[in-house]
Amino acid sequence: MYYSNGNYEAFARPEKPARVDKKSAYIVGSGIGSLAAACFLVRDGQMKGEHIHILEGSGLSGGACDGINDPQKGFIVRGGREMENHHECLWDLFRSIPSLEIEDASVLDEFYRLNKHDPNYSLMRATVNRGEDAHTDGKFGLSDKASMEIIHLFMTRDEDLYDKKIDEFFDDEVFSSNFWLYWRTMFAFENWHSALEVKLYIQRFIHHIGGLPDFSALKFTKYNQYDSLILPMVKYLESRNVRFHYNTIVTNVIFDIHGKKKVAVRIDCLHDGKEESIDLIEDDLVFVTNGSHVDNSSYGDDQHPAAIDDSESISWRLWKNIAAQDPSFGHPDKFCSDIRATNWESATVTTLDERIPKYIQKICKRDPFSGKVVTGGIITAKDSKWLMSYTVNRQPHFKDQPKDQIVVWVYGLFTDIPGDYIKKPMRDCTGKEITEEWLYHMGVPESEIDELATNGAHCIPCMMPYVTAFFMPRAKGDRPDVVPDGCVNFAFLGQFAETVRDTIFTIEYSVRTAMEAVYTLLEVDRGVPEVYASCYDVRTLLDSTSKMMDGKKLADLKLPLKESLFIREMLKKTSGTVIEDLLRKYNIL
Repeated sequence: MYYSNGNYEAFARPEKPARVDKKSAYIVGSGIGSLAAACFLVRDGQMKGEHIHILEGSGLSGGACDGINDPQKGFIVRGGREMENHHECLWDLFRSIPSLEIEDASVLDEFYRLNKHDPNYSLMRATVNRGEDAHTDGKFGLSDKASMEIIHLFMTRDEDLYDKKIDEFFDDEVFSSNFWLYWRTMFAFENWHSALEVKLYIQRFIHHIGGLPDFSALKFTKYNQYDSLILPMVKYLESRNVRFHYNTIVTNVIFDIHGKKKVAVRIDCLHDGKEESIDLIEDDLVFVTNGSHVDNSSYGDDQHPAAIDDSESISWRLWKNIAAQDPSFGHPDKFCSDIRATNWESATVTTLDERIPKYIQKICKRDPFSGKVVTGGIITAKDSKWLMSYTVNRQPHFKDQPKDQIVVWVYGLFTDIPGDYIKKPMRDCTGKEITEEWLYHMGVPESEIDELATNGAHCIPCMMPYVTAFFMPRAKGDRPDVVPDGCVNFAFLGQFAETVRDTIFTIEYSVRTAMEAVYTLLEVDRGVPEVYASCYDVRTLLDSTSKMMDGKKLADLKLPLKESLFIREMLKKTSGTVIEDLLRKYNIL
């Protein structure tokens, strides 16, 4: 497996890999990483669909990319997926998946046209004082000291960030800025999470720094992620005779390890509650999504909170059983052993009449029933003790959603602190109480909150104990390589597998690991698109620097005398050169 860039290999179709007709594949889980692996096996590996088996513990595909209309509970979305132009592997995949909405078009075509006609951006990023504009005004609000702290982190070697926390690099100069408000609420970072992951995020998305304040960097699907992304993949795979085995819980993969060679020889599982084993040969390829950030998700309803399920979950137990066989299979305990540090809660609010949508429209300045972009990303109640954020995507969010209803996604980053209106921690709140807290921060008169929450909305809370487990401080080897050293027929997929330069908690990461896994084990002779190299582009670096300084010029910075003299001397030497032109073009001078 190797990386490529440009469109030469992007448009190429590889030759059929040797011996692929004699091979089979067993894919554990049916999240987007697993489905992507199956698609790459079919499209680029040219493996027969009937040779591919997807083993799913539940009765439904999709994993964390869900969107459910539960007959008893109603509409449920645990989270949403933010996408951008340079999800290279994702778009490489979806150019080949037929759209279910548009005849003779791909999912990529559908997505591209939608976001061309209805581009995403926010008109209200944050509120204070119960629905008033917080006037972040597109500014980052970084002091010179805070800027230097971010630059220091950006320039630090990965090795020096192993097992380091964010608050070991940033202090209140950063934490009190708009930059950190944008950052932590958009990506769900806590101060005790990994400094390495923050650095990787800044480098990975440096080209979108200017689009953070108003979310113009982002693009979204027409419907929820299950209807828009998962279902087209499932239909594509079913049409190729890929075998889906639901209610099949994989408990272990057994390896034969001799020296450096590692061969998966057996899959142990429970199918419909009955113990079964699948014996393997070297031509049987095994792909496992190790760990899950939505494992042990629990749901409440209007009258009941979502309880925290701290029992050992299926995905984490499987990874632990695999990791016990060899150190190269990673260290799951680094990520799943402290749910106090990895949990937060979301809630799906469905409005039932026109009253609440009027408050939504007042804040976001768009008609939520228009069928177009509504909030354009999350709106954060900046002064919320829960640090509550909410978003209204294009409506209807579900194909079968009644025309007079709006589906809203709400989340709180701090689940253990009493709220501002409901004096209880979010994790102890019923759906109605979460709705009341949300209505309070939307500016609904207190005399109307109870009645609106009771008769004007329906809310399903969802507690996720491991939702930010992948942000826990880590070191090299804690996440296993996609294909661990010496493995001949086994690969890891998803957010807890290791690949270079990309960032977890993105849909792209799952698809990238799937592509790398398939291309490696089948020796597909086509390059995997490299991660977009914006952090190596001097134009991007200058542009993002200018934007993060809120338009301040180099001469405006209050620097120590030594640094100030150095910059003056540098500017003299570059006067009249292309370097000066670049500095002026990107507003540094």
